[in-house]
Amino acid sequence: MRIERKELGESAVAVMGSDKILLSDEQSAVDLIMSVRYETGCSRIAVPKPAVEEDFFRLSSGIAGEILQKFINYHAKLAIIGDFSGYTSKPLKDFIYESNNGKDVFFVGSEQEAVERLTQAG
Repeated sequence: MRIERKELGESAVAVMGSDKILLSDEQSAVDLIMSVRYETGCSRIAVPKPAVEEDFFRLSSGIAGEILQKFINYHAKLAIIGDFSGYTSKPLKDFIYESNNGKDVFFVGSEQEAVERLTQAG
């Protein structure tokens, strides 16, 4: 797991790099949040899509809700970086749309967009 701290204005974002799955369940979310906070002091985290368990994107699995609830509980914000156009599930598309209009979770196409969205989030 690699962590790069990126600063924009007065906010900082931890941009993750990994060849392994970082987010697969509630405990992995807590572990990631706490590791990033300890190593960088950041509560805004950007993760590449391949580092997220694929079942996260199947909403009926419940994994997305479990993981995102941990981010909310620990006052952390998350951006997942990748291409989401291949998903055909209407509930998932609606979830991505609603998330991107919120302040805590974002689904973005680039690292730059992740840093911008996370630093602008209240």
